[in-house]
Amino acid sequence: MQRRDFLKLSVGTAAAAAFVSHANAQATSQGAKDIRVGYQKTGVLVITRQQAALEKHFAPLGIDVKWVEFSSGPPMMEAMNVGSIDFGAVGDSPPVFAQAAGAAIVYAAGQPITNGQGILVPKDSPIRGIADLKGKRVGFTKGSSAHNIVVQTLEKAGLTYADITPVYLTPPDAGPAFANGSIEAWAIWDPYFAIGETKQGGRILINAREVTKTNSFFIANREFARNHGAILQQIIDVTTAAGQWAEQHRDEVAKSLAAVTGVPLDIQTVAANRANFVVGPVTDDIVTTQQGVADRFHKLGLIPKPIVIRDIVWRNPAA
Repeated sequence: MQRRDFLKLSVGTAAAAAFVSHANAQATSQGAKDIRVGYQKTGVLVITRQQAALEKHFAPLGIDVKWVEFSSGPPMMEAMNVGSIDFGAVGDSPPVFAQAAGAAIVYAAGQPITNGQGILVPKDSPIRGIADLKGKRVGFTKGSSAHNIVVQTLEKAGLTYADITPVYLTPPDAGPAFANGSIEAWAIWDPYFAIGETKQGGRILINAREVTKTNSFFIANREFARNHGAILQQIIDVTTAAGQWAEQHRDEVAKSLAAVTGVPLDIQTVAANRANFVVGPVTDDIVTTQQGVADRFHKLGLIPKPIVIRDIVWRNPAA
């Protein structure tokens, strides 16, 4: 799907939300007392939090919004599976691993990733092409979107997963490991991608967009989606509107990202200027791309069984 078509779909979703009356929203609150949202150090949810957009929307309904920060997607999926959070944003790989493990999650909305993730090497590294990764220590978070980028990048060069030494590190641990030479390449996303590039002597070996189409997702706890579908749709609508605002106000976005996350403004400016904030439905095209991720991971033995992505795509029953 072209980005402009995805934007049209997302604009339609947000526009529909504007016609939901306060009375109707009250009628669909379904007894929820709070909404627990998981977020990372970048993305639309950070903007939504900074603007208090969800709080403003749900306060008249007597629903509190609680925010929980995660360093990466896998622990967020673990928290969502046990019901500690209701909604959150992750890259493409965490929900694949979670679904394969039987996690109680659903795909609620999608977001194409056009930039802001890839593989870094030190500026003076002899690694000049993908093939040079053979035999090297490559750091990334297991089960994250970076994991998928590593796998697909290796395939592009005719290498296998066995041709590298994967070093599983969380982003906060991978940064120092990259800086001190403990790993020879680092697969990562913004704002850590920008930190590695501008502050830790990194050189971009490859951008993810050069390798494959990638998406990020807004995931919901399965029981929350089942029991509070109207609320979930409102969360998506508010988030979509925040994303539309962000597309047109990138300088302000950078300031918001820095304020919420504590990541310096210059770093978040780099991340904001190359990010995509458009939120939309989980289209057939996105499902097909995500199914390819799942099939690839199963083929490599990274997940224990085949899964069908479409099985856990949420559809608003009221739509």
